Amino acid sequence: MSDTILRYVPEDPFWKPTTADAAKAVSLLKSIAPDAETVDAIFEENVVFYHPGEYWSGIKCNACGADAEPWWDGPMNAAFAVKFENLEFTTPCCGAHTSLNDLHYIVPSAFGRFNLEARNPNMGDPTEDHDRDIARCLGAPVRKIWVRL
Repeated sequence: MSDTILRYVPEDPFWKPTTADAAKAVSLLKSIAPDAETVDAIFEENVVFYHPGEYWSGIKCNACGADAEPWWDGPMNAAFAVKFENLEFTTPCCGAHTSLNDLHYIVPSAFGRFNLEARNPNMGDPTEDHDRDIARCLGAPVRKIWVRL
């Protein structure tokens, strides 16, 4: 059986909320997704890549719009080698200086050291107001990622 995860990740991959703010966000997400199996705030020691699992639909260059999948693994492997401490690189398609976090992931993805997640939330997509409320609780802008495992 597969799982669906609703995940919120701060837009800044190196930023983490306070534990108090994370606890407030957990309470809020529990009220938004009352039928979720679990709702957790997860702090990571290092930056990780949060991807949509089975929902993956590709990547485009954020500067020129070219398909990034043919070359994405190069910058990804280089960043992985340094525990994602440096996400910056130059795109081979147009020579733009960018970040792996800033590429256009067709289905949202993100890099980060924190995520707020509801496992099997049993609900539709939260509203933009819900997304803004989560961001306010955490104290930073967030990316919403739907994951299918």
